[in-house]
Amino acid sequence: MSISRQAIHACPKLPAVVTTLTYEFEPGHTIPEHFHPEDQLVYASRGVMTVRTSAGAWVVPAHRAVWIPARTPHSIVMSGAVSMRTLYLRARLVGSLPRACCVVNVSALLQELILHACQHQHLNRRSRVQRHLIDFMVDQMETVQAIPLQLPRPSDPRAVRVANALQRESGEQTSLEQICDRAGASKRTIERLFQAETGLTLGKWRQQLRLQRSLQLLASGEKVTHAAMEAGYSTPSAFIAMFRDALGTTPGRYFDETRV
Repeated sequence: MSISRQAIHACPKLPAVVTTLTYEFEPGHTIPEHFHPEDQLVYASRGVMTVRTSAGAWVVPAHRAVWIPARTPHSIVMSGAVSMRTLYLRARLVGSLPRACCVVNVSALLQELILHACQHQHLNRRSRVQRHLIDFMVDQMETVQAIPLQLPRPSDPRAVRVANALQRESGEQTSLEQICDRAGASKRTIERLFQAETGLTLGKWRQQLRLQRSLQLLASGEKVTHAAMEAGYSTPSAFIAMFRDALGTTPGRYFDETRV
C-alpha cells in the first residue's frame, strides 16, 4: 500500500475495525501530506520517522510510535531505512489517547502485538480470535506513556521567524538574543510567545530541535561526533549528556539496541 499525491486531501474510509500496513522504506522517502478517517498508530521497528502536521513535528525513533488522530493532515519523512508498521483503528476505538499527535513508548508486549496484527491485513470482531486480539491491543494502547519528542510550531509571526531561523541554523552557535533581534523582537518577548504558544521555553524548544536533528542524522548513519556538531553542540560529551537525559541512554547504545 502506498500513498499517492491523489490522496493528499483524504484517504478512503477503511471497512475493518483495524487495518494494518507493513512497509519497508528507503532512506529519504517522503509520504506526502494526507489524512485518514481512522486513528493511526505508526510504529518504527527500524529507523527514524519524522511526522509533520500544521501543529509541529514529531520524531519517531525505533521502538516508539506516533499517535495520529483521525482526520489529521500529516506527512512522513524517513531518516535511514525504515521498517514501518501501522495500525489504522476505527476512530475513538482507543478512548484514552489524546485527539492530538504524540510520540509514545511501545512496550515489548505491544511491539509483539503490533507485529502479530500486521500478519493480517484486516481485523474484525466477527472472528473470536481477532476480537480478542483487538481488545488486547486496545488495552495495551490505553496505558502507553507519551514521551517529549514533539516540536510544536508557534503561530505569532515573530516567533515563527525565530523558529524558522533556528531550523535553518540548527548547527550554528548564533545566540538566541541575535536571532530574536533579527526577527524584530526582544528575547524576552519571544520567550513569552514560545511559552504561551508551544508550552516550551525558547531554550527547551531549541534543545528539542537539536535532538530531532541528531536523531535524523544518527539514523542516516552519521557518527556521534558529526551529529553533535551538526545539531549545534560544541562537544560530543555535551551532546551525549543531552541525549541521555532525553532518551535514557547514550546515542551509541540506543542505536545498537534498535538494530537488534
